[in-house]
Amino acid sequence: MSTNPPRRTRATYYEGVPDYMTEVYDWAYVNPVKAGLLDRNIVVSTLLFMNDQRLMRRYLERIRPGSRVWQVAHVYGDLVQRAADKVGPDGHFTLTDITPVQIEHSLNKLADRPQAEVIRADASTWQGDAPFDLVCSFFLLHEVPEALKTAIVDNMLSQVAEDGELVFVDYHGPKAWQPIGWLLKYVNRWLEPFAEALWHKEISAYATRKDEFVWGKETIFGGVYQIVRVKRR
Repeated sequence: MSTNPPRRTRATYYEGVPDYMTEVYDWAYVNPVKAGLLDRNIVVSTLLFMNDQRLMRRYLERIRPGSRVWQVAHVYGDLVQRAADKVGPDGHFTLTDITPVQIEHSLNKLADRPQAEVIRADASTWQGDAPFDLVCSFFLLHEVPEALKTAIVDNMLSQVAEDGELVFVDYHGPKAWQPIGWLLKYVNRWLEPFAEALWHKEISAYATRKDEFVWGKETIFGGVYQIVRVKRR
């Protein structure tokens, strides 16, 4: 388990952060004060319209004790602790993220779990030292530009074990009768400019070698959310 980093100055929280993150998501994932306010279970539950536990279970239920798991980005709330606990002392849980404040929060949450490893890295390029039994993207894809969506999906697919599995949990195109869709459309225009692409394009379409994998999709909450499970053919 990595140790906590030294105290940072405000400027260091922005070092090496991609431009799109500082331009679009400073309020959510880069600014340390705002991240501290948002990293709470109640915030996650509110943002996901009380579907947080249902969505988290779709990921957590795929984790086998003793397995190797890579979660490609930090998530607010207690999900990362729960995932590391499911892996257990005989497994290995790797968590990556690109922003310093998310790494700081991850280290604080996982400090007492020796099976957990926190690495500052780009999910589109980072390479583990061995294949993973489970690789999960939990609400990351809707936050990145189109080219990065493809790069992240391809990198995740390249690192899953032969008998392993990938899980993508993210937004999806709401059904016409779902009123939340109208609210999200406004929010996307205002705060989430990369999100609506997932309303119109399947996650599998971002994979350059999608035919080498079997893709299964479940949607919940009137189509607002999707859970995509992927295995090698």
